[in-house]
Amino acid sequence: MSSDGEEGRATKEFLTFVLGPEEYAIDILKVQEMRGYEKLTTIANAPDFLKGVFNLRGTIVPIIDLRIKFNVGKVEYNAFTVVIILNLRSRAVGIVVDSVSDVTMLRAEQICATPEFAATMDTKYIIGLSKIDDRMLIVIDIERLMLSSEMALLDATKANEGNN
Repeated sequence: MSSDGEEGRATKEFLTFVLGPEEYAIDILKVQEMRGYEKLTTIANAPDFLKGVFNLRGTIVPIIDLRIKFNVGKVEYNAFTVVIILNLRSRAVGIVVDSVSDVTMLRAEQICATPEFAATMDTKYIIGLSKIDDRMLIVIDIERLMLSSEMALLDATKANEGNN
């Protein structure tokens, strides 16, 4: 047993999901719940990736379609489409994904640094890449992405809370 709990701290659980042809992983501790896609209330003049909002047990939750945000091809809503509700700094935000794969454990050494390349996603939100068997996972810092100024969610969420 190491004194700093190296084994326990170096391994984390990640929720994996599919967007287009790629599979992504996010820290499971940021996930509040998963739901099927349902009708949303649209917001006028919102960016295309902000699909709208819905009421989750008295909380207005903005819903971001990551497929649109990451420009991963044709967006279709079907029985496999999932909304992952995230809890980010005590704020609920939903992300739409094609499907959820599973929960997987990753050790720090299984996550490799992201190579320098031009991608549809700004690499500052990518923690790294992980290969598990024949799967390549793109590990993203979902909190950093969702709370970035380009998403404009934090101020909108604060404004909504002030009106309740």
